[in-house]
Amino acid sequence: MSNRIQFHLDENVDPDVALALRRHGINVTTAREMGLLGQPDEVQLAFACEQGRVIVTHDTDFLRLASQSTSHWGVAFCQKNTRSLGEIIRSLILIYEVLSPDEMRGWIEYL
Repeated sequence: MSNRIQFHLDENVDPDVALALRRHGINVTTAREMGLLGQPDEVQLAFACEQGRVIVTHDTDFLRLASQSTSHWGVAFCQKNTRSLGEIIRSLILIYEVLSPDEMRGWIEYL
């Protein structure tokens, strides 16, 4: 387990978010890169849990799933079309800079 937060972007999150996070040295995977496009939310969340990653999503279904158990590594949720791409990226960088994986564990962070 890394001592820094790592992210996994759900398929509905703009891939430019991953590019920007990587430019800041942040470890991030995407549903597309991991061959998870079209997979159920439960599969996406299971992947993020296995990898020790905070899942980044616009999908409210993850809020329901995450509220059923605290055994996940965190969810960063932003309702679609409520924040600019820059705001989302800055929020995720802030999370990365100020929180540890243990602090995000079982937590839902609303962007």
